[in-house]
Amino acid sequence: MRSPVSPDILALDGSPMGEQRLGDVIDDHCIKCRRITNHSIVSLVNGQAAKVRCRTCYHDHDYRHEQAPPSKKDLKKAELESAAALENGQPAEHPTHSEKKPRAKSEHA
Repeated sequence: MRSPVSPDILALDGSPMGEQRLGDVIDDHCIKCRRITNHSIVSLVNGQAAKVRCRTCYHDHDYRHEQAPPSKKDLKKAELESAAALENGQPAEHPTHSEKKPRAKSEHA
């Protein structure tokens, strides 16, 4: 006869599954694959995953909690906006998409 599985080890309702261990498989965003894939835990800090290895491309990286890093375009845009706001002496504001400037038409039509 099998012993019953305790709820802190296997939780089907989405609650935490207990303490993580080296080698456990978790989901995370892989920057090489550019998507959420299965990862193995390779480093723990205070019982939480610190570094993981993608099981698709075998790339090691910090655990990102399934969040994609901001794109370079978004980082550059935020940097330019904060620099412009500092020059004007105003706090940086987040513009809406409707405030986009129209592009000048090129002569290479």
